[in-house]
Amino acid sequence: MHSQNPIFIPGPTNMPENLRRAVDMPTLDHRSSEFVNILHPALSGVKQVLKTTAGEVFLFPSTGSGGWETALSNTLSKGDKVLAARNGMFSQKWIDMCERHGLEVVVVEVNWGGGIPADRFEEILTADTAHEIKAVLATHNETATGVISDIAAVRAAMNAAGHPALLFVDGVSSIGSMDFRMDEWGVDVAVTGSQKGFMLPAGLAITAFSPKALAAVETATLPRWYFDIRDMQSGYKINGYPYTPQVGMINGLKTASEMLLREGLENVFARHERIATGVRKAIAAWNMPLCAESPELYSNSVSAIMTPDGFDANKIVTLASEKYQTAFGAGLGAVAGKLFRIGHLGSLTDVMTLSGLATAEMCMKDLGLEITLGAGVAAAQEHYRTTA
Repeated sequence: MHSQNPIFIPGPTNMPENLRRAVDMPTLDHRSSEFVNILHPALSGVKQVLKTTAGEVFLFPSTGSGGWETALSNTLSKGDKVLAARNGMFSQKWIDMCERHGLEVVVVEVNWGGGIPADRFEEILTADTAHEIKAVLATHNETATGVISDIAAVRAAMNAAGHPALLFVDGVSSIGSMDFRMDEWGVDVAVTGSQKGFMLPAGLAITAFSPKALAAVETATLPRWYFDIRDMQSGYKINGYPYTPQVGMINGLKTASEMLLREGLENVFARHERIATGVRKAIAAWNMPLCAESPELYSNSVSAIMTPDGFDANKIVTLASEKYQTAFGAGLGAVAGKLFRIGHLGSLTDVMTLSGLATAEMCMKDLGLEITLGAGVAAAQEHYRTTA
């Protein structure tokens, strides 16, 4: 039986019906004039969500991981040095990708639960007087740990060091859900995917390049073909693609951007913060800590909940799926089995969130954890009932 329950993973997210219909469209000739009315509004909408006027957007049939590869392969050369913090599974994956591309990675080790240490970045960049570091990689929202990092502080550290490196930001689980300011923060390449804040199926890598990053493309020598933004630029100039595009997905992105902008980005961010706060109040009522080490690191798109020592948190995820047909996120990498994750981004309401919290409580109670049924739900209810 197909479950009609909402999902509570940090992506893919729940899909509004109008976006499902926007994606589900008849076959359209992508070389026809009709495609122009889909492609360019989608590109324009993404720019507005990213808060950039200077950046140029490129959409690839892929996922956020393909967006990472787009950033690296278009701007860097084999042997180049990059700086990154390892504070979770997805920052680790980006580091691994760099190494496989023949890049030298200066890795700053951070506890899983901590954010990017901008002060340490400043020290490293200041010491790099020969400017060997060509790019700084920053994971805005570490999906594995529910940690948000301060990208403005990273840019400030780079500026204080007087360093010319490019700034690449993984905004896969933040863009469209939390404030992102590409131009103001001096982001050179921003990366996200269709299946998170844009509330679409997985399938589009969404990237944006600053003028500085576009200039770097001309001297970069890493191999690229499918992800070559120069070919994409040429395609856009004639209102097309260098190969077959995902027309339905791009139409969905156009519609999703319109939805977000119609609601108002600040309202979208406030809605995510409000729902996330209710989830955190529920977690506090369960007497369980978050993986994120301090409140300023709390993500508004996903909460990673630490379970008691010796308890396998994967059991909660498995039981929720098998008994209650509800999806939560499992722990990944170094925190596998130590936590479970509640995604609260995209298309979500108070009522939907309360159903997820109630299900988590039932699972924990079923598995013998010391949980009072309704305690977390009541804490979230009080928050939602008394806030606008």
